[in-house]
Amino acid sequence: MEVKDDTGTYLVKLARFSAESWVINKEKPKPIEPIPEQAQLTTGAFVTVKTFENGETHLRGCIGYILGIKSLYEEVIDLSRESTLNDPRFPPVKEHEFSSLVFEVTVLTPPVEIEYSDSEDLLQQINVPGDGLIVKFGRFQGLLLPQVPVEQNWDKEEFLSYTCRKAYLPIDIWKNEKISVKKFQGIVFSEIEPKGEIKRLPLNH
Repeated sequence: MEVKDDTGTYLVKLARFSAESWVINKEKPKPIEPIPEQAQLTTGAFVTVKTFENGETHLRGCIGYILGIKSLYEEVIDLSRESTLNDPRFPPVKEHEFSSLVFEVTVLTPPVEIEYSDSEDLLQQINVPGDGLIVKFGRFQGLLLPQVPVEQNWDKEEFLSYTCRKAYLPIDIWKNEKISVKKFQGIVFSEIEPKGEIKRLPLNH
């Protein structure tokens, strides 16, 4: 899957515009016109919001759809609300925060189940940088986006273990149990600073 830079820029601008409408005006925004052709496709997406201070960013909210359920631009409008107001890990974003927030949109490829024989075979099929992961065991499921291990400087084993922890599972469960692991890729676009230039983020160390 390829996403044009112009489309990525549009989606990030739409994320900020929509979030401000949800938080400040308390209403659903209309999409920014014209809508790029790629933004009308249906695929999974996440909207991530981060605080920006002294050149460093810290997570403020992140919600997404693993699989596409509507047009990409419509998903971004909805997810801008969820990531700023309804992420259960954080209090709702307030109006005064917008000047110190950066917005990021990740467009996802469809997840693919990893077929593996043992834990070593599983690790061999995970790419860092490159892959995002979804782990599932029983009723527990966790997801980490492909930019996370790059930002945290994790290797494959750490990435898999932390994805298990995200699912509220023991971090080493994959060494002893046969768990479901899916991988996907993401195309990431982000503001470099609040209301600043929007760039495609390289997923490498």
